[in-house]
Amino acid sequence: MNETFPSQAPDANRLTQLMQTSVLRSPVTLTLLVANLLVFALTLAYGAGLWHNNNGVQLAWGANFGPATQDGQWWRLATAMFLHFGILHLALNMWALWDVGRLMENLLGPARFACLYLGSGIFGNLLSLVVQGNQAVSGGASGAIFSLYGALLVFLWRERKQVDRGEFRWLFGAALMFTLFTLGMGLVITGIDNAAHLGGLAAGALLAVALARPWTVFSPRPRHARMLAALMLTAVTAFLTTHIPAPSYRMGEELKARAAINQFLAEDRRISQRWGSILSKGQAEGTSFEQLAGRIEEGVTSDYRESFEQLSTLKLDAGAPSAKMLEQLRRYAELREQASQQLSEGLRKKDPSQIRQALANAQQAPEAAKQAVQAGQPASQGGK
Repeated sequence: MNETFPSQAPDANRLTQLMQTSVLRSPVTLTLLVANLLVFALTLAYGAGLWHNNNGVQLAWGANFGPATQDGQWWRLATAMFLHFGILHLALNMWALWDVGRLMENLLGPARFACLYLGSGIFGNLLSLVVQGNQAVSGGASGAIFSLYGALLVFLWRERKQVDRGEFRWLFGAALMFTLFTLGMGLVITGIDNAAHLGGLAAGALLAVALARPWTVFSPRPRHARMLAALMLTAVTAFLTTHIPAPSYRMGEELKARAAINQFLAEDRRISQRWGSILSKGQAEGTSFEQLAGRIEEGVTSDYRESFEQLSTLKLDAGAPSAKMLEQLRRYAELREQASQQLSEGLRKKDPSQIRQALANAQQAPEAAKQAVQAGQPASQGGK
């Protein structure tokens, strides 16, 4: 005897209709859509590229990146969900959120849906941090969106006896194909954060079990499965948290180094101009060698000595982007200090050969350091 289930008798396309409901009936989905669009507009206003950019703006706004996240900025695991790298990245994620978000919010309710989306997104970014560490600047809503597909697959399988067969095949097949296709793209296309996708998918499936609410009076009520899913998610989260690879450097230290480098470059230009001015004015005014020596020691040598000492106080890991430049500039400041001191001594001794040698030594800073001074900028942070 065939049995008729409540979801089939009144409406054979109940789930399909839920997917087409007004977004106004899905307040969390609407809020997430608006938040993502607003953040993208703000990053554009602050210099992000419409199609693609070098990640600097997203990193500054809270993208996930080992040296920054592990430098006490753990909130990046959440904020990264709202940052996108170009209009195409945003459009694809917002289309998927619009498509499946309304359905899952109606099935779970706003509170459970928000927990599913945000919790899984954070878990996906945590797994991304463990897998990619210092290798990439990552962001986007796709990890959280994958959780919605994971939850949908779990819901459809649990409620398969109450869903119209045709609707079940269509929804389950479409969700499964989308998931597999997107994960496959992540294997062949660089720049796709498959770790966040897989993390979101797995967390979404587990949270779908832990947060499940009965769809009808005939819905299964797997109490033990709820507890087991919650324990599994907690255990995996604890494992990942304790297995995050150590960052190659700390972003806070890197930013301090960049600020100090920029300050030194600006100061070096002023000192170099002062050095030239002292010599040219001294020659034009007939200043004595003793006076020239004193002016160089006071206006050049002491400033380079102070700059070298300031640069030497900075602690920067070898893997930091600015580490090489910092070392070059320390050597540069030291050589310029020594050359100016040698020049002062030569002037006091009225020794032409020592004066010539000192001026020659002033030009013997490492080539890379001279290029850094001319460029006037520290190395930029990369990432995908």
